[in-house]
Amino acid sequence: MTGTGAERSGKMGRGGRAALLASALVLALGACGGPRPDESLDGFSAEEIYRRGEFLLETGTRARGSLRYFREVERIYPFTDWARRAIIMQAYAHHRDRNYEEARATAQRFLDQYPGDPDAAWAAYLLALTFYDQIEDVGRDQGLTFQALVHLRRVIEEYPGTEYARSAVLKFDLAFDHLAGKEMEIGRYYLRRGNYAAAINRFRVVVEDFQTTSHTPEALHRLVESYLALGLRDEAQTAAAILGHNFRGNPFYDDSFRLLTRAGLAPEARGVGWLRQIYRQTIRGEWL
Repeated sequence: MTGTGAERSGKMGRGGRAALLASALVLALGACGGPRPDESLDGFSAEEIYRRGEFLLETGTRARGSLRYFREVERIYPFTDWARRAIIMQAYAHHRDRNYEEARATAQRFLDQYPGDPDAAWAAYLLALTFYDQIEDVGRDQGLTFQALVHLRRVIEEYPGTEYARSAVLKFDLAFDHLAGKEMEIGRYYLRRGNYAAAINRFRVVVEDFQTTSHTPEALHRLVESYLALGLRDEAQTAAAILGHNFRGNPFYDDSFRLLTRAGLAPEARGVGWLRQIYRQTIRGEWL
């Protein structure tokens, strides 16, 4: 999962650093005998070196070639505004090349050195993306997903109103849904093997902790299946009642309704278990 082209192109255009300007500057440098990739850059200004790196970053298929120039800006002109910019551009270049460990370390270095800088929001967002962009299928370990959620929340809370916070909200919801999907995958595994108690524990996590995700209707239906298999009729009926109240038009409700009908039951809140408590809280509004 990677950032959108709009995010990348929008950021690269900040402060007049548009591709056209960068191209013009590099062409001018070339006409004046600008730095070659293999020669010393000590005789060039910070802006000249930075612009060459920026141009290579914008026009090259790989970002690696630009890193030399951004690093040299830091080495030759430390503690300057150009050096500050060069750090965040290194983080961006590493991320674009999917060198996530280096991107993460460089983005964190920027945040440590310039916590109040206008580009701190971008650095925090890049740091979050180094985790988010590695989220893979639900069958893999979800440690990266948890890290992505932590850092996306940081962007949302510490940099509200920015373009990065808006993008982080969308990615946070997707990552949150991804975690729910992991619970569902494990729950289905147990359900297929007849380990109904273990399956119920996983589906319960989705209903209680991930109720805003797209997986909640299926989790409620699988609870109906599991409870019926165990002969726990009250719990099965209550799960179906919650499903019908919140997702009546969902196909999973139709499946649950058929299961209950075959057993001579109906979707209604019964018993005193954890599902009955959810029913009282979310449907009847009884929180005490």
